[in-house]
Amino acid sequence: MAVVGAGTMGAGIAGLCARVEHDVWLRDIDEAILEAAHDRIATTFESAVERELMTTAERHEALARVETTTDLGAAADAADLVVEAVPEKTALKREVHEEVAASAPEGATLATNTSSLSVTGIAATLDRPERFVGLHFFNPPHAMDLVEVVRGERTAKATERFAVDFVEGLGKVPVIVEDAAGFATSRLGVALGAEAMRMVEQGVASIPDIDRAMELGYNHPMGPLELTDVVGLDVRLEVLKHLREEIGERFRPPQILRRKVRAGKLGKKAGEGFYIWEGGDPVRGTK
Repeated sequence: MAVVGAGTMGAGIAGLCARVEHDVWLRDIDEAILEAAHDRIATTFESAVERELMTTAERHEALARVETTTDLGAAADAADLVVEAVPEKTALKREVHEEVAASAPEGATLATNTSSLSVTGIAATLDRPERFVGLHFFNPPHAMDLVEVVRGERTAKATERFAVDFVEGLGKVPVIVEDAAGFATSRLGVALGAEAMRMVEQGVASIPDIDRAMELGYNHPMGPLELTDVVGLDVRLEVLKHLREEIGERFRPPQILRRKVRAGKLGKKAGEGFYIWEGGDPVRGTK
């Protein structure tokens, strides 16, 4: 298989697949990005060894199954499945899949890892949209059990079945959803996160207390503001903007989110979002 896009999600998907013995080509346009992605995969595997979830030999074998390249044709040439994990821009995703379709075998399944964009829209320019499906992984892919299998308007039943079998083979739980804006999880998740942000704007409670209330009162493993930091404030903003266009004003992005993104305070990956992050942990809330 091939994974196109070696950012946080692409690297995570590639590592997850390599752990269950898929041979993976990981492709990006920049060698430095690929090197960083390979290092992240190696670190994740090392952590699994330390927690006795993998042996040292299994770590070595899994890492050897990940090849990196900047050549899209080489990555897709013999793939049974190509998972695209580039940024959440429909035009970019279309462009990537048009290139993938020109290189991949005719029978290959093409998938997009998107949290909210239209699977049907991304596949609209492809000659074989029946072989196209959405696979919405969650961050971090190795730890999160759920994968949404998103059925586009022209996704064939055989493609849907292939996707479900693939997800189950990863040891994950597939949930089949229709190609509606935000699918099931993103629509609900960003609604909760956006309301928490408005509560911060209105001074209802502090950032840590809002999160603590949801963790203790509703048994959420992580509060909505900390989760926004983990997902990425820029990602959440793009999802809200898309849902506003598709569904309406109740998904208008809060101003506090817009301000933080403009300031480069994108969450955990930037060291600051709704929290200050040190050593991979949130140490205190911001304003």
